[in-house]
Amino acid sequence: MGANPYSLHLDKNAANHVALTPLTFLERAAAVWPDRVAVVHGSTRRTWGETFVRVRKLASALAARGIARGDTVAVLAANTPELFEAHFGVPLAGAVLNAMNTRLDAAAITFILEHSEAKLLICDREFARIGKPAVAAMASPIPVIDIDDPQFTGPGERFGECDYEALVASGDPDFPWTMPADEWEAITLNYTSGTTGNPKGVVYHHRGAYLNAVSNALSWSMGDGPVYLWTLPMFHCNGWCFPWTLAVVAGTSVCLRAVRAESVLAAIRDERVTHFCGAPIVLNMINNAPAELRAGIDHPVKVMTAGAAPPAAVIAGMERMGWEVTHVYGLTEVYGPVTLCVWHDRWNGLPLDDKAALKARQGVRGPMLEAVMVADPATLEPVPRDGRTMGEVFMRGNNVMKGYLKNPAATEAAFAGGWFHTGDLAVWHPDGYLEIKDRSKDIVISGGENISTIEVEDVLYRHPDVLEAAVVARPDEKWGETPCAFVTLKEGATTTEADIIAFCRLHLAHFKAPRTVVFRALPKTSTGKIQKYVLRQVVKEL
Repeated sequence: MGANPYSLHLDKNAANHVALTPLTFLERAAAVWPDRVAVVHGSTRRTWGETFVRVRKLASALAARGIARGDTVAVLAANTPELFEAHFGVPLAGAVLNAMNTRLDAAAITFILEHSEAKLLICDREFARIGKPAVAAMASPIPVIDIDDPQFTGPGERFGECDYEALVASGDPDFPWTMPADEWEAITLNYTSGTTGNPKGVVYHHRGAYLNAVSNALSWSMGDGPVYLWTLPMFHCNGWCFPWTLAVVAGTSVCLRAVRAESVLAAIRDERVTHFCGAPIVLNMINNAPAELRAGIDHPVKVMTAGAAPPAAVIAGMERMGWEVTHVYGLTEVYGPVTLCVWHDRWNGLPLDDKAALKARQGVRGPMLEAVMVADPATLEPVPRDGRTMGEVFMRGNNVMKGYLKNPAATEAAFAGGWFHTGDLAVWHPDGYLEIKDRSKDIVISGGENISTIEVEDVLYRHPDVLEAAVVARPDEKWGETPCAFVTLKEGATTTEADIIAFCRLHLAHFKAPRTVVFRALPKTSTGKIQKYVLRQVVKEL
């Protein structure tokens, strides 16, 4: 047989092969819609043309400070234009963006800064209370740039060498628009608490960020020029890749420092917001907001939600307002949402509560995910599609992380058998839709934040009166889930629930502390292992 004629003299070259990167979306948006508004923040309104120039100046200023390819630039900020611009400016400089969770404590921030070998921290003055001690605790403290946002009027301080605006002003607007040579290069780093004490660093590549950004636009039918409200933190999986999605569709980012019913609904009304993402707690907050706050919102609004599975009642409340809810599912390791509950016309005539129950499922794979399955975690044999048999959710595709930074063992375990192991347990319905039933890693998802039960248990065991402790998720109407601690006290101890909670709040970020403490003997197997499934049943009866 002769050689394959399609492989002869048909090699990749500069004309027909370019590394995929979401940076190209910004350049196109600025070229096609230079005068369209890209960012709104209070009285600040910047166009795509202006944003393009600022991003180039930011990249130039970072390079002038010695930030080189592969270096980490950390940002501790609210949903403001600075963090939006960093999603483009940091990778344009060849560096890797680490947008950090602003709800962490200083010790966790120190660990992340040192583990990532961050070369620079950009810190909003609101978060100087954790950023300043975190940097001071580093073995080799790093330079700091302040964000002095005029929209923030609360307490805070500047402790950096200059502010962000001065940094940008020092840059060159003609900084070369250089794309990565290899789309496999890291673009961002996101830390997830997982189930161990120290968080794991999830590494994203340019290719995956590009594809998931496009997937967002396609799966949500965003069209041209949507107006997007930042209720979802940009530090969560890089805002589920929506900073880059907004550049794909040349939409408008409406920034919001804090998520409160008044400010959310005012922004939706005043800016004619068409799309926003949020955890079920945000939807529930809107559902329960006074009617006068919702007055004047007479245009279609699309909502994307994920996190702890939203109760059907929460989805139904949104739909009664005429807002269209799309339920998605994903993890930090897969760039955010990669499955969604795709709607079928045949469901249109169903009662509202039945529709909401269908929308509460995690659905099917998105346009850019190669495959998803529910399978036996030991054999990887797919489970029957009967809506009853539980298995682990597995994923495969280009929008799966590169791996965990400096953690080859965890990376190898996550990819065993050629699939990404989510650790989430689900059933597969006859129509191919998956529905999460439990989390094999015992993660508590509270207000969209992951809480490691092991981390909380470690603190509980440090209390001098605690003999044994176990933590499970307790359903919560407001937060989705909150940690519930089961504690066995030492003989003679008189510690109260309030004492335990106060102790945990002293040693943990406050959102990680248990909201409920139950004093009792803990059920165990014959080998002494605590039976958490029994405790989960107890929680349902509280």
